[in-house]
Amino acid sequence: MMNKLMLTFLGVEFLFLCSGGLLLGFCLVSEQQERGVKTVSNVAYDILLFQCPLTAGVVNAILMFLTFLLSLPALALPMNRGWLKLQGWLLVICSFFTLILGLFIWFDTLQTRKNLNVIWGQQDSNIQSLLQEKFNCCGYLDSMTPPFIVDSVCPDSFSASQKMGCVGPFSQFANTYLDLIFTAAFGIVGLDVLLLLCVVMVLKFRGELQRYRHIDEKNGF
Repeated sequence: MMNKLMLTFLGVEFLFLCSGGLLLGFCLVSEQQERGVKTVSNVAYDILLFQCPLTAGVVNAILMFLTFLLSLPALALPMNRGWLKLQGWLLVICSFFTLILGLFIWFDTLQTRKNLNVIWGQQDSNIQSLLQEKFNCCGYLDSMTPPFIVDSVCPDSFSASQKMGCVGPFSQFANTYLDLIFTAAFGIVGLDVLLLLCVVMVLKFRGELQRYRHIDEKNGF
């Protein structure tokens, strides 16, 4: 019968596996969405996702699955400690990998307006028009900086001058969305650390069992 420590270990392992699945699913769906047709509803998401390290996220998720698989021999061999040690080292790598990805996105949010200014300039007129429609704005800083795109929201110079530039609503949207992403990444790091602590406790527990077994063998039990 499993003790509470092993049940906790299994529970955290399951959460770790789920987080890897969510990370992989998010990255794959996002990459597919990037290649899809841009609409008013998805254009802002797609532009922001293009700036995220999605391929690195897929690699990280695969590494997490590999780390989980290493726990299976450790569970099948109740007294084995080698597989647990290997899993522990991979957990350290996973946590640092995920932390770097989260920090990469977090640093981007510190210069959102500057970064979005560059991104805005890289988009063609159709994408800029979709952004104007989504945020009900004209131009980036204002209707003339850079010049607005003529569309249903900004049909002429007078109408465009009455609307704010897209920098405000676009930046607010970007910060909110990217905050969710890097917060989720840091949450996965926390789960990695929790699982690492569980691995250390199981290692210590098995080490004590081995020590007591050796003592019993010396005493003839």
